[in-house]
Amino acid sequence: MQEQPGLPPKNSPLRPLPNLIFASRWLQLPLYLGLIAAQAVYVVHFLLELWHLIEAAAGSQAALTQLISSIGYKPTGEIKALNETIIMLVVLALIDVVMISNLLIMVIVGGFETFVSRMNLEGHPDQPEWLSHVNASVLKVKLATAIIGISSIHLLKTFINADNYSDRVLVAQTAIHITFLLSAMAIAYTDRLMSTPGGNGKH
Repeated sequence: MQEQPGLPPKNSPLRPLPNLIFASRWLQLPLYLGLIAAQAVYVVHFLLELWHLIEAAAGSQAALTQLISSIGYKPTGEIKALNETIIMLVVLALIDVVMISNLLIMVIVGGFETFVSRMNLEGHPDQPEWLSHVNASVLKVKLATAIIGISSIHLLKTFINADNYSDRVLVAQTAIHITFLLSAMAIAYTDRLMSTPGGNGKH
């Protein structure tokens, strides 16, 4: 097939300056490795909180005190055993860790695939379904959706533990959550406009 005039031949080497600029994308590698380390910290935190919950269920007062402190629960009286509110707050905290961990995975895997280098996962049995069609726009929408989920968990934790928060904090957190929701809707709507035939984007 004859090359079109005005286009560089396929697989032609880049000139030194464009090659340097293009290679600069690898400067992001330490950032993604740092996020992997942060993921490991979240795993350790999750296991510790889960262990404290199991110990508290077995009757450990020290583990119960640690849980109450970690979830920011301020009981009106002395608590000598787990109750439904504490269990719910701890479980929500564990779910929060899992959702943030999912967000980290999306940023690490999707960001590396989109901005640094292909990982050639096509055909791999463990390839995430969303990675097959990921690009910068899709990644932004998915991240915004994940942030809304995390914000929902935080808001639910606050409402369950509402006695320990002022009305100003409750209103502020609700407003922030609504802002996240509207921002995600705006991002998704903009992405849809850009991807339609009449928009400025491409299919």
